[in-house]
Amino acid sequence: MALPPEIEIPDAPVVDIVIDGLKHPFDLDHPTLPEWVSEHALASGGYPYAKKMKREPYEDELDDLQAELVKLQYHLQKTGERLIAVFEGRDAAGKGGSVAALRENLNPRLVRSVALAKPSDVERGQWYFQRYAAHFPTSGEMVLFDRSWYNRAGVEPVMGFCTAEQHQEFLEEVPKFEEMIVISGIRLFKFWLNLGRQMQLHRFHDRRHSDLKIWKLSPVDIKALQKWDDYTAARDLMLSRTHTKIAPWTVIRANDKRRARLNVMRTVLGAFDYAGKDKKRIGKTDPKIVRDASEFSD
Repeated sequence: MALPPEIEIPDAPVVDIVIDGLKHPFDLDHPTLPEWVSEHALASGGYPYAKKMKREPYEDELDDLQAELVKLQYHLQKTGERLIAVFEGRDAAGKGGSVAALRENLNPRLVRSVALAKPSDVERGQWYFQRYAAHFPTSGEMVLFDRSWYNRAGVEPVMGFCTAEQHQEFLEEVPKFEEMIVISGIRLFKFWLNLGRQMQLHRFHDRRHSDLKIWKLSPVDIKALQKWDDYTAARDLMLSRTHTKIAPWTVIRANDKRRARLNVMRTVLGAFDYAGKDKKRIGKTDPKIVRDASEFSD
């Protein structure tokens, strides 16, 4: 890549990746993706499809679902209902793309995406949930969090950005926090986009060697290469402690971004009754892709 020198690209040391008991050296800077990644990326993590969804049927279904989301937007305006959708998952799981696809044809004054930077000194001194609550929807609004308060259940404890005590306190408090959200009348959706290991490596490599996507690869992402098991343990603990009846998690298998996005939309649309709802147009969520967190394992 011919990037100007003022664009700093974080160092990416060669790391050993252990998969099924076999150790593989992985060099993110090497221009060629190794076969042990490319040949197994889609199937990684137990993904149930052998091929990605083709573009033409995806775009046809996407058009239908986005048209239904416009109806939902009118419904929220008319009724004053409020909606929050939280998108979580490993680095490169497709959170931002799912948010973008969902809001692509909606009114940006009524549908907001929130992707917060690291907290300021002032925010670090606040109640942990305060800076997130400041972005909650008013009457008729939809707010989509590209990462959320669940940073404290994943990246923060894994990377040492919070203490063990803060992590445990969060796990105890968040069910109460989310119960207050739901009781207040806000419709809350929590999506965990699940990604196979080889697919994550594939996407990291793609970002590393793309002039258009290099900005997506952060130093934290690169450190995550060696912390797969730590993130898995943090995810499993998070799901076990925060998957509640009033605020459940929906797990979306996301190795194929197209199927993931469509099933996110179907999950949201299926939860509402609104004028002109076309159930045939929406279709049903794919049980191979959409999983209840209480039944999920990879």
